[in-house]
Amino acid sequence: MSPDEDKIENNDSIELVDVDSQGRATGQHSEHLDKVDSKDEKKKRSVYITTSLSQHQTSDETRARIHNEILSTAAAHGEFDPEMQIEIEEGTVQDTEVKRELKERHTSMIALGGTIGTGLFIGISSPLMNAGPAGALIAYLFMGTLVFGVTQSLGEMATFIPVTSSFTVFTARFISPAFGAASGYMYWFSWCITFALELSVVGQIIDFWTFAVPLAAWIAIFWVLLTVMNLFPVKFYGEFEFWVASIKVIAIIGFIIYCLCMVCGASKKLNGPVGFRYWRHPGAFGPGIISKGINEARFLGWFSSLINAAFTFQGTELVGVTAGETANPRKAVPRAIRQVTARILIFYILSLFFIGLLVPYNDPKLTSSDSYISSSPFIIAIENAGTDVLPHIFNAVILTTIISAGNSNVYVGSRILYGLAKEKLAPGFLCKTSKGGVPYYAVFATSAFGALAFMETSTGGQNAFNWLLNITAVAGFFSWLFISLAHIRFMQALKFRNISRDDLPFKAMLMPGLAYYATFFMLIIIILQGFTAFAPKFSVSDFFAAYISIFLFIGLYCAFQAYFRTSFMRPLHAIDLDSGRRHLDSIVWNDN
Repeated sequence: MSPDEDKIENNDSIELVDVDSQGRATGQHSEHLDKVDSKDEKKKRSVYITTSLSQHQTSDETRARIHNEILSTAAAHGEFDPEMQIEIEEGTVQDTEVKRELKERHTSMIALGGTIGTGLFIGISSPLMNAGPAGALIAYLFMGTLVFGVTQSLGEMATFIPVTSSFTVFTARFISPAFGAASGYMYWFSWCITFALELSVVGQIIDFWTFAVPLAAWIAIFWVLLTVMNLFPVKFYGEFEFWVASIKVIAIIGFIIYCLCMVCGASKKLNGPVGFRYWRHPGAFGPGIISKGINEARFLGWFSSLINAAFTFQGTELVGVTAGETANPRKAVPRAIRQVTARILIFYILSLFFIGLLVPYNDPKLTSSDSYISSSPFIIAIENAGTDVLPHIFNAVILTTIISAGNSNVYVGSRILYGLAKEKLAPGFLCKTSKGGVPYYAVFATSAFGALAFMETSTGGQNAFNWLLNITAVAGFFSWLFISLAHIRFMQALKFRNISRDDLPFKAMLMPGLAYYATFFMLIIIILQGFTAFAPKFSVSDFFAAYISIFLFIGLYCAFQAYFRTSFMRPLHAIDLDSGRRHLDSIVWNDN
């Protein structure tokens, strides 16, 4: 319901029916038609018809149809009274709904290209150095199984109840409002800070070609540009992401084919076929970290690469955010979820495999600081093979990726905030939308954090900025954890209501075991992700940098729990499985 509905007299005899521009009642609130005020001697039924067009007048035909619907519903519930009075009034409300304008190809490509970013292009250098090519490959394969479990859980829930900011909504509905609010705000804040990070990185990527324009200028230019882009209807976001993701997908596939040729001897600079040359010398497993014992050091190096892999995979849950704006979620979301496995195997595992064949873990370029992308294993592999022009092409791909990521940061952050507002976990004005269905207040609130990117231009500010990044780093892990926990409660609620999972639009595989598996290991990763703060000696600053996000989450939860004063976990009978779902069950989707 919109904030304007609070102005209506607060009693059970009032009914709200939305009317579109053609004068048709949408029936959005028809489930309330059976409410009758039993205290009145003469039963009275008041209907308040709302429309977003102030000049619109409800037709006599519509009034007659609503009148008959009320009478028939009352009769069906044994509440018919021939003296029943029916009043129909009209009014206007503020738009508070996003539009379902993302097509299936948009959702699929967002799912494919959504996580191909700096984590893949640059972030895999540390796992390669510490764990070696084989160790890093195993770590990414293992983390891929957790991602598969999380996305399967999300797919089943988001297809059944396709709402915007789905997993924060699911946490609030299926677990508790306090957990939903705490995880939602943590996740929103992480995207706000990540947006600032992307803005600060754009200029550093361009520095690969020229230093003529100062970093602050690039930050200001792209801050304004990306904010304005997010004020357009979601179909434009979907179209932009479709083409940018297509570029990323083509680039990765091209890189894999290129690496295959180089490994098989296409490069004169590499002196013949490379094969597994670097797996033999310097070796398949890296030197490890911290410990002096080689076996223990290698295990710790592998575990650190596991955490790096978890950071790299963050974003695979974005398809859940788009569910509320997808034109046919019952078809598009399952298809996007099913592509996760292929995406993991092709884009991450194959890329890492070939990079491990072309870049030894002791290559000095992996620690280069000449430019932001100089330590990228992708660029190093190309340079080692002696193809001079490709580094420039790939730098352009990375630049496009960063711009796309910044655009997605604002989109995702605004929809998370919008979802919180719709669940009454954030101020109501944040769910107001434009005529194009854009939650503009939420967009501005998210985009405002882009100003933090200017901290990167000063030494003191850079240190503070790094701390902010550390605060939000684990927020993605919490979202994965609560997706799995919410799915466990979702399955329990279905069983309580005698709803078979076989009847769902999309049934997740290997459940509930896979959800418990993902929950267990996400807890382990959240707890141990800062283990380097304890060895070789305890570091107070490293400890707080690694774990302050956990303390922040606990603080948020306690504050919201004190505010809501609800039980630790919703009882099964109180779990809402209907809101955001019922009206979709009767829709015949047009796939054209």
